[in-house]
Amino acid sequence: MKIMHISTRLILGGSQENTVFSCAGQADDGHEVSLVFGPIEGPEGTMLPVVREHGGIETIETPNLIRELSPRRDRHCLADLRRIIREHRPDVVHTHSSKAGILGRAAAWRENVPAVIHTIHGLPFHPYQSKLKNAIYIAAERWAARRCHVIVTVADAMRDQALAAGVGRAEQFQTVRSGMIVEPYLNDSPSMTETRRSLGLPKDAFIVGTVARLAELKGHDDLLDAFAPMMRSDPKLHLLWVGDGYWSDRLLTRVRDLGLSDQVHTPGLVKPETIPNWIRAVDVVVHPSYREGLPRAVVQGLLAAKPVVAYALDGAPEVCIDDETGILVTPGDRAALADAIDRLRTNPGLGTRLGTEGRRRCRGPFDRRTMVDELETIYRRVLSPSETRA
Repeated sequence: MKIMHISTRLILGGSQENTVFSCAGQADDGHEVSLVFGPIEGPEGTMLPVVREHGGIETIETPNLIRELSPRRDRHCLADLRRIIREHRPDVVHTHSSKAGILGRAAAWRENVPAVIHTIHGLPFHPYQSKLKNAIYIAAERWAARRCHVIVTVADAMRDQALAAGVGRAEQFQTVRSGMIVEPYLNDSPSMTETRRSLGLPKDAFIVGTVARLAELKGHDDLLDAFAPMMRSDPKLHLLWVGDGYWSDRLLTRVRDLGLSDQVHTPGLVKPETIPNWIRAVDVVVHPSYREGLPRAVVQGLLAAKPVVAYALDGAPEVCIDDETGILVTPGDRAALADAIDRLRTNPGLGTRLGTEGRRRCRGPFDRRTMVDELETIYRRVLSPSETRA
């Protein structure tokens, strides 16, 4: 098949990694794969080197595909995407993220692409932005849903929230878990002590780790609110923040003002292939984000047999199952967040039980090979009985 993926920003992030792994797996299977994306800028890194290192994936940067609403540039982007689709004549156009999803589906539908697929990694409308912006996004998503054949969701919660907002029809949706390279997370060597030594982390600390952009709604302020008193009373309680973002300076200033610089480790952006090492080095993976599809960091923690603590919203409860694979906390409840960590710190057996069960449940569904195979089944179902183009 000729498969074209369209994604707004190829930054270091969960949806982008999902997209790149889909492209790579499909190219490895012998398909002709192209990846269209907008300008990559800002402090959040880029997945482009991973794409180019793989080879076999044609990369196409289009200058007007930007995240912000911009009627003039959006019109130009729609024209650009239609031209690219006409030139490549793909059998499948698979869009990712909201802006690329709306414009990409519109372009593919107008160009009569045989299979138009969209993945919802996280919905663009949510309680933490204005009613006007939500209304615009909901209207746009409803319109775009009528211009695709299948809507893939990474979590059942995304399907349910979309349908509740009047986006799409129930028969359009199919959940496909966001795949990743699971083997490094399943590897329990080197030991935590050896890993901490190699990363420059204290060997005798209790480390609570977060893998997320330093950005709005990711919950880093909640971590400081919850843990600062505990950290002051116990110098062996540490935080590890893996990631960077637009809130970095403000958050790090707050850490300094709290006098916790020696107990909060911030390596910034790290190469994606090193994430298993950072997770291997922590005692607990915590993800207090207010808005997600299904957080990859939670799955990565469970694959590494680490107990996880997450806010009980969106797709997180589908993998962080309370008292079975992790501990769920009501969003914004800092006291409960602190209590969850204290339970795991004082009861190591609980953490071992939760992490072991989490690894057992996640290793199959979240393997990237599973994701690639399930996507191909969807593509072929939509294309059948039409023949793919030569």
